[in-house]
Amino acid sequence: MNNNQLGTKPHYRLLDGLRGVAAIIVVCFHLTEPLASSHLDNIINHGYLAVDFFFLLSGFVIGYAYDDRWGQLTIGSFLRRRFERLQPLVVLGMTLGAIGFYYTDSTIWPLIHTVPVWKLLLVMLIGYTLLPIPLSMDIRGWQEMHPLNSVSWSLFFEYIVNILYALGLRKLSNKALACFVVLTGVVLLHFAVTNPNGDVTGGWTLNAEHMRIGIIRTLFPFFAGLLLSRISRPVSISHAFFWCSLLVVIVLLMPRIGGADYRWMNGLYEAFCIILVFPFIVYIGASGVVHSQREAKLCHFLGNLSYPLYTTHYVLVYFYVAWVSNHKGITVWQAWPYALLTFSGAIVLAYGSLRLYDEPVRAWLRKKLK
Repeated sequence: MNNNQLGTKPHYRLLDGLRGVAAIIVVCFHLTEPLASSHLDNIINHGYLAVDFFFLLSGFVIGYAYDDRWGQLTIGSFLRRRFERLQPLVVLGMTLGAIGFYYTDSTIWPLIHTVPVWKLLLVMLIGYTLLPIPLSMDIRGWQEMHPLNSVSWSLFFEYIVNILYALGLRKLSNKALACFVVLTGVVLLHFAVTNPNGDVTGGWTLNAEHMRIGIIRTLFPFFAGLLLSRISRPVSISHAFFWCSLLVVIVLLMPRIGGADYRWMNGLYEAFCIILVFPFIVYIGASGVVHSQREAKLCHFLGNLSYPLYTTHYVLVYFYVAWVSNHKGITVWQAWPYALLTFSGAIVLAYGSLRLYDEPVRAWLRKKLK
């Protein structure tokens, strides 16, 4: 059975829109992050939780789209579909990151001066596969598994849970899946409240600690979303997009809780959001009704923009971070015009990437990978 014979199911429009809202907040988080002295005083303090929200959305959508199709679907055809969806923008993000690498010169990245072109190209080619590079090949100095496009670490874990789902976890009964979700939720809660940092951040470095964090952050939300897609019975809820968007904004913009003395309180807040609030938001979003053509167009636009915005924006953020680091002591009010310019450029870049590259390449791949 090829991909075209399976076709596609109707999208949850409101969930598409919520993905876009979260992606925009991710960009804003990365623009305010270099202006903060630590996670304790970042203006958009919990913006990184958008990644955990993406994982939950992904599990819900994967379950909805594929759970009842495995009589017609093979593991290979499922993975081809995921490859078609994810990989073109992975390649673009790495390529743009390589093009801009030597121009993001700053004292915070001293390694840039020492990186030969052949090593840059090798890291880019490895990045195309999403395989993480070892610390010995770090070319930026931030210990990222993908130093040309930092955010690609989450796509690495996205592939991992997609493969786990396809290879066998999709066969779990609802009861067994619920037990698995509870177990991974307990592990997530324990990590969040005992982590010395007081948060769930991590996953972007190829070492034991970050790999453990990445797995913890991925397993619960993805398979909780899968379980939710199986057992939820959506009802008609009015103005769901507004209320869900407001909840997403509140959760991700919430100031740090507990300060430096009671870090566990912030970890508890983040675990609460991932384990309870995010599934609630997804359920309400899946139950929502689109009330107007304007709302439908907005959700469609935000949904289409979300993935290219997420995968390409950090290419521009590298330039912005370099500029901030070269102007020590700059305030938010001094930096906002440059932040706004970077944000606007990220939107334009994402939309151009979608229309001029992602959509044509995916259409070509669908024909070639039948």
